[in-house]
Amino acid sequence: MDERKAAINQRRFDLAEVRADFPILHQQVKSKPLVYLDNAATTQKPRCVIETLNRYYSTINSNVHRGAHTLSDLATREFESARETVQRFLNAAHSHEIIWTRGTTESINLVAHSFGLSQLGKGDEILITAMEHHSNIVPWQLLAQQTGATLKVIPVTSDAELDMDAFEKRLSENTKLVSVVHVSNALGTINPVKTITQKAHQAGAVVLLDGAQATPHWDVDVQDLDCDFYAFSGHKVFGPTGIGVLYGKTTLLEKMTPYQGGGEMIERVTFEKTTFNTLPYKFEAGTPNIGGAIALASAIDYLKQFDRNLLVAHEQNLLQATLERAAADPTIQLIGKARDKAGVFSFLLKGAHPHDLGTLLDQQGVAVRTGHHCAMPIMDQFAIPGTVRASFAFYNTLQEVDRFFVALEKAKTFLL
Repeated sequence: MDERKAAINQRRFDLAEVRADFPILHQQVKSKPLVYLDNAATTQKPRCVIETLNRYYSTINSNVHRGAHTLSDLATREFESARETVQRFLNAAHSHEIIWTRGTTESINLVAHSFGLSQLGKGDEILITAMEHHSNIVPWQLLAQQTGATLKVIPVTSDAELDMDAFEKRLSENTKLVSVVHVSNALGTINPVKTITQKAHQAGAVVLLDGAQATPHWDVDVQDLDCDFYAFSGHKVFGPTGIGVLYGKTTLLEKMTPYQGGGEMIERVTFEKTTFNTLPYKFEAGTPNIGGAIALASAIDYLKQFDRNLLVAHEQNLLQATLERAAADPTIQLIGKARDKAGVFSFLLKGAHPHDLGTLLDQQGVAVRTGHHCAMPIMDQFAIPGTVRASFAFYNTLQEVDRFFVALEKAKTFLL
């Protein structure tokens, strides 16, 4: 197994070979070859992930941890091996620090419920940023209402960068939790999360990082970042939908109460008292998404074949080529001019509504996202209804960038 993995890790990054790994890319939409530029919403799946799901349900489908038969044993082994794969992926210290969830949203809600309800009270403060996804806003609003804590916001500059001076001024002895997006889904901004974590810890606060948009692009080391919690979604990182991860430091997870009650998360139940299972199972009530977890591990193994620095460099080349083309077009208004950006190009076509443009691009086989991207507050700050967002993955090509701009020019003839 180790020799096989060593051989896989030496795979070169050949774009044509990579695209051949993704069956969905080789189809037509509206009689046009598909150009998929909606990767920030969800990424496409390599064949190995699809085959892993098929193999699981075809050969070893069974509930885990509870059966005394062969299929249950095989499923349990692969399920727990997948947890170890994620542990290595994030460089967590222990596999029991990896909690299976449905995705980033549930991971954040788990922390808000299990950590927040027991640790926060009146006078305490929760600090988030103005560029957060709704899933990193609403759970904290609900928590503040339930506990009497106060929600405070780190402002964002006109260039879509965090105002770090304002962040430091908002930190105080009352700050109990800082929850920050690693990469903005709406703007592509890469936040200085290691610095944020260091300063938050100096103030005595716990830190959660929303890594949904970071893990698809580069390796994340939670021990190096020293964050207390880290959340990401399988479907953003070339795995299945309905599976996600919460990483948490052991010391915090041990103190937290369960998020949900039911099977698996218990040690012993009587009508008088229930004692809870050990980590990580204390937070995994009910039958989990077993096939999804195993297929997520397959997606991670696929990524780890490559030097991810090469993948990032390719994505940055795509983004830079797009930004240069856009800068030469006076009809395009770029939204999000941070110096440090991931592969997200958010823009408006002056005089056109984002939804109209998205529809016309789709008519030409180009898939983009339009709207507020579940980030209404930052759209309100820029006084816009939403944006058109093209987002890149390592399987996209410069030829697809060209097709995007050709489609944009044709759309203009209807809109401007």
